[in-house]
Amino acid sequence: MKVKISAGQRLLLVVAAVYFAVILFSHLPDHLILFPTRAPIATGGAVRKAIPFQNGELEIWTAKSQRAQKQGSADVYIFRFYGNADRAERWVAAEAEEWNGRAVEIWGMNYPGFGGSTGPARLSKIGPGALAAFDELKRHAVDRPIITYGASIGATAALHVAASRPAGIAGLILHNPPPLREMILRRFGWWNLWLLAGPVALQIPRELDSIANAKAIHAPAIFLLAGRDEVVAPRYHRLVVDAYAGEKRVITLPGAYHNDPIQGTALTDFYRALDWLLPKANSHSVPQ
Repeated sequence: MKVKISAGQRLLLVVAAVYFAVILFSHLPDHLILFPTRAPIATGGAVRKAIPFQNGELEIWTAKSQRAQKQGSADVYIFRFYGNADRAERWVAAEAEEWNGRAVEIWGMNYPGFGGSTGPARLSKIGPGALAAFDELKRHAVDRPIITYGASIGATAALHVAASRPAGIAGLILHNPPPLREMILRRFGWWNLWLLAGPVALQIPRELDSIANAKAIHAPAIFLLAGRDEVVAPRYHRLVVDAYAGEKRVITLPGAYHNDPIQGTALTDFYRALDWLLPKANSHSVPQ
């Protein structure tokens, strides 16, 4: 017996097919979340380094503080991950002098598809790329301590590295960390009845699950939280802070928006927290 399908049912089947095709094959989370740029920008004197990665290369930019340059080596390495639509070469050189006179060397990674890092830009490539860059930095740093520092989406990469390489990380600094899955579901799910938000959240790579990674990390951490964050609402910051298993110090930036610099009394608090977090200049051991 033949089952007749009405025009309305055919339309519904077509809509459903298109829906599942878009969800499953269009890399929708990548397009909604990542905003890569490749145009040349000023480097401020930062030094470019490229390492092999998945039949292409990862672009890393490095810079030493004046004190590190004078003594010929760094006492501490900062492994830096920047926010979405940003690039390492824009900030690395200037940030090398923002460590209260310490001898530091910063390594900033451009995510796959950003700057000179081979693309395409995919969330699934951020975690493996971060580990490849960290392993290269670890070979260079040998036994000197490494601090992972991530801002915004960069915090997801920093947390993944710390959870995956616990013996190699001396501490973390996390600035406005986003729990991507939770944000998508709670902030955007209601208006589309979770038909879009649900599948998009499920496609966020496990490596970038900030809550799960935070629960697995026992290294000390500094959290910098913008009180008026318009991109990652403060209630989402707290999900990561509350899940974090290691010792932590939380610095609230009361009037700050997502991309505002650390300044005023918050900067003083940050320097105090660095005295707690960073190993002494003459210590080259990494906590186990």
